[in-house]
Amino acid sequence: MSLILDEYVATLTPKARGRIRGLAKLMITDHGSVMLSEDGARAGDEAADVVLSASDAVFRNILSGEQNPIMAYMSGKLKVEGNVQRALKVSAILTENV
Repeated sequence: MSLILDEYVATLTPKARGRIRGLAKLMITDHGSVMLSEDGARAGDEAADVVLSASDAVFRNILSGEQNPIMAYMSGKLKVEGNVQRALKVSAILTENV
């Protein structure tokens, strides 16, 4: 597993734990995927209820609060596959400070 994925897992586990229903996947361009569930975050690449795809830079900006996830989606920087309502819930979790 890459250091970048390790960082995402460490950052996202406390944000996701107990707050996500089903399975969400963040696909980080050129680095792999992180799976989010009520157990937290882990590296992995399996089927999910919703998939958010973006570059490492875009995800980092969303996590830091510099990039609004809805604006990233509207401008094509963030792609969503699956349930849009779920994607909104996941993006709210990403932008929260824990």
